[in-house]
Amino acid sequence: MKALLLAAAALIAAPVSAQTVAVVGGTLAIGDGSQPIANGTVVFRDGRIVAAGTNVAVPAGATVVDAHGKWIAAGIVAGFTNLGLVDADGVEESNDERAGKSPFNAAIDIAPWINPSADVIGNERLGGVTRAVVAPGSAGSIFAGQGAVIDLGSGAPPVTKAHAFQYVELGEDGGRQAGGSRPAAFAMFRDALAQAADYRRSPASFGGREKDSLLKRGDAEALLAVIDGRTPLLVHVERASDILAVLALPATYPKLRLILLGATEGWTVAPQIEAAHVPVIAAAIADLPAAFEKIAATESNVGRMTRAGIPVAISTVGANTAPGEHILTQLAGNLVGFAKLPGATGLDWGQAFATITSKPAQAMGMDGEIGSLRPGRRADVVLWDGDPLELSSNTVAIWIDGRAQPMTSRQTQLRDRYRVPGEGALPKAYEH
Repeated sequence: MKALLLAAAALIAAPVSAQTVAVVGGTLAIGDGSQPIANGTVVFRDGRIVAAGTNVAVPAGATVVDAHGKWIAAGIVAGFTNLGLVDADGVEESNDERAGKSPFNAAIDIAPWINPSADVIGNERLGGVTRAVVAPGSAGSIFAGQGAVIDLGSGAPPVTKAHAFQYVELGEDGGRQAGGSRPAAFAMFRDALAQAADYRRSPASFGGREKDSLLKRGDAEALLAVIDGRTPLLVHVERASDILAVLALPATYPKLRLILLGATEGWTVAPQIEAAHVPVIAAAIADLPAAFEKIAATESNVGRMTRAGIPVAISTVGANTAPGEHILTQLAGNLVGFAKLPGATGLDWGQAFATITSKPAQAMGMDGEIGSLRPGRRADVVLWDGDPLELSSNTVAIWIDGRAQPMTSRQTQLRDRYRVPGEGALPKAYEH
């Protein structure tokens, strides 16, 4: 173990262009839906996967990491989160997720304001999370703004893809933001897109500078990218009827690229979702009717939608996120457990692992870049001391874009600092 950690630490200082690394002999979880492979090897060079599988040749001069008795896995892609936007939920100054008093909504772009130094980034990275789909929160409008896909690498630019999607709230939350009902939310949605189209036809006469304008120029420009299909539209809906209403939107705007978020009742309209070729980032474990729009909640939702042919990722939406995004491994493991329950529909191991790796990448249109250990993808590799979907497993080494990552976090530093109590003139928190 000590030798493995020293090898990983040495790689941190090496320039990316000089790195050729072979992680050999472990149980290999590629992340593309395939089953784990015994005695596997992954080779990456210059930040990209070269090969992964059995009988993979180790290039001459490569740094070799012995993974026998361990698991080599694709990094976790957190399907929907506020990582990098919030340092402390209860401290307004540290929370950039929502802007309730801003005149802008769709124009809000979170990408430049991701904080890679936030303590939570290191904590989640140590839990195996290497990328995340980050979204602003809605406040005062159904449109929350433009989300981003980020990486959790230490010392690297955090944004993998800016303007990755536009986030909109419909359903119960959207109804509240729009004045109190679903019809009001859909009226606001359609009117905003119509105003964006007006802006395209005549920018000079559009206005949008007035204090009471429902849509600012920046908002109109952002929504034009949605209408044209350049920016995907991530829509939060839970109820079956709301899902069907969203699926009908391309009849008016045929270039819309929809992604469903939540979709607790998705299993009841799975054939329609599959026919529309719309990916889903689902609430992972929504087995109780926690709201009127979730009356048909079942723990078999993800399994049933997957069986219907829908590409389904999972998220912590609707769950207690206090422990952080790394609990996605536990949620995916639960999906494997459901497959063993009489009457329930779960997933096999490869399918479950894909819901937290390649499937969220696919929803973002980025599965050719991230989310698996297939050749050509970014080298986001995590070495575990056991099955990643088991609660008892921990990370041993992590590479993001082929760069070895520090195996410490704010939590581990605090643990080590206060592990051994001792007396002093001042409390230990005041010592340097």
